[in-house]
Amino acid sequence: MLRVFRSLAPAWMPAFFCAGLLVLLQGCSLLPKSAPAEGDSGARPVGGDTSAGTREAFSVAVQAPDAVREYLEQHLEIQHYRQIGDLGASELSRLMVAAEGNARELLATLGYFSPALTLELNETPQAKAPREVRITVDPGQPTRVRQVQIDFSGAIAADADAEAQREAIRNNWPLRAGQTFTQLGWDNAKSAALRSLTAKRFPTGSVALSRAEIDADRSEASLRVEYRSGPAYRFGPLEVRGNERYDADAARRIARVPTGSDYDQQKLLDAQQRLASSGYYDSVFLTLDTDGSNPLWAPVIAQVREASLQKVVLGVGFTTDSGPRVSVDHIHNRMPLLGWRAVSKLLVDRETKSLGSEWNAVPDDKGWRWFGAGQLKNETSGSYKVDSGRLRGGLGKSSDHIDYNYFLQYDYAQNRGVNAPPSASALSVNWGWTGRYFDDAGVPTRGHGLALELGAGYTLTGEHLPFTRIYGRWLGIVPLDWASADDSASAARSSRLQFRAEAGAVTARQSAQIPSTLMFLTGGDTTVRGYGYRQIGTERSDGQIVAGRYMTVASVEWQRPFVYGGKLTEWESAVFVDAGAVADRPGDLKTKVGIGVGARWRSPVGPVQADLAYGVDTKKFRLHLRLGFTF
Repeated sequence: MLRVFRSLAPAWMPAFFCAGLLVLLQGCSLLPKSAPAEGDSGARPVGGDTSAGTREAFSVAVQAPDAVREYLEQHLEIQHYRQIGDLGASELSRLMVAAEGNARELLATLGYFSPALTLELNETPQAKAPREVRITVDPGQPTRVRQVQIDFSGAIAADADAEAQREAIRNNWPLRAGQTFTQLGWDNAKSAALRSLTAKRFPTGSVALSRAEIDADRSEASLRVEYRSGPAYRFGPLEVRGNERYDADAARRIARVPTGSDYDQQKLLDAQQRLASSGYYDSVFLTLDTDGSNPLWAPVIAQVREASLQKVVLGVGFTTDSGPRVSVDHIHNRMPLLGWRAVSKLLVDRETKSLGSEWNAVPDDKGWRWFGAGQLKNETSGSYKVDSGRLRGGLGKSSDHIDYNYFLQYDYAQNRGVNAPPSASALSVNWGWTGRYFDDAGVPTRGHGLALELGAGYTLTGEHLPFTRIYGRWLGIVPLDWASADDSASAARSSRLQFRAEAGAVTARQSAQIPSTLMFLTGGDTTVRGYGYRQIGTERSDGQIVAGRYMTVASVEWQRPFVYGGKLTEWESAVFVDAGAVADRPGDLKTKVGIGVGARWRSPVGPVQADLAYGVDTKKFRLHLRLGFTF
């Protein structure tokens, strides 16, 4: 980086004198040859903690506006020499001269190029240090940006297809005319523009020229930067390195690198994420090979570390819906004969005992994969215990935002208890679609998600009758600070409204015996808070709760981030209203309402949600705890 400063020669001369003086004093053994430890900001005095009883040779007091004072107190070099007990008056005077130049350097990084500084040495025999170096600073007017010139060289300069990218870099330049010039702001602006350049088509882009001309008399800065793009790149074939047991062609089909298209950093990261989440690899790192001779066919290098062929995962947990939970997962990444990936799971908690297995083939070139699944389950469903089984097989596809599923499914359910509903079984053909459009998949602050399921089939118990099943759910998060919705930092601070809706319907003749696992119950941590897990259903004349054919759920929640001391914390508060209803006929739907307050914590392992809800129908309070976000 090249910087040009005008009318500042006298201000910068002490800086060179400072460096020479410190070296001279160290060479003469007048100063210790020590440096701040790695990671030290430079503000800590040399010699350790002064609270241990060691008397300082002098203290440093800075009188200046708060922002300037804190910065100088942290970074002034003279702070390093307060612990030297035998420091003479002449050496301290030289250090004060050097401190003036050092202070001017530091102020220049904040945009103050014409400060007025006064350094005084006062005797303070009654204080902890016998002498005080007082630095009085009038920083003057901050330097403001007068103009910004951004130029391009290389392939991007004459490429008509790159005009939008050039204009985007210029329009999104953060350090604009009229803003205060600081060294940090200047460096960040150049880095942000360079990231925009290298994010698409030009991964080898660099800063060819960087120049800040400072007119200290007028407190103005003229900025110029030139970016050299290098050649435009296109994705070539995927080359897998480090693979031994898993097929490289399977990795290619999982990653789905868009071979032949223009380089896009986000597409490369998406391909890397698909490989990393496939379960076949413990670590994945994708890079574009820019050392080759043909940038229009640049190989993508996938450096992988493969996962074990088989592994067992033990888990324990707790939810307010189901109490303590224990699980055992067995993963086989290449099943004998089929070569599919199998994940089998045993889960036991207070409400549910289940054993299931899901098998998935490697996707084909278009991303479609065959899958099969089976599950045996014993669970509390309303007022009864239900023993159920399910077999499913079909085709599925997962893209960046959308999941598709087409499958054939067999269900049976046997209810146990006094006057329990009859057992039932059914065969159905189903279609599923899920779209996720959140700003963050783990901790979203804006966006929406929608899931739909459609099914049609025949009952297999009793009279064979047709039925249809429709189910949908939607979640939307809306920031209330519309003016700063495009600013991620402001959006994170703004309060939000979260809307949630869920509905389902099973249509068939009244006499059709439909498995209860295909019908609906609601209530609990993720549906209607203030009520027990799946305890909102159709209420029979004897007071028993059973699954119903129709369901509606709605929720609105106000979320407000907690700001302390002007800084955004990891905590949020929430106020919510939930409502839900289940019945066998739409006209019998009776809404049950839950209201409450809650807290949110962005923990290192994921978002933690704690809610205290009051069930209006039950007239009882209920605590709900939840870890993680899924849709």
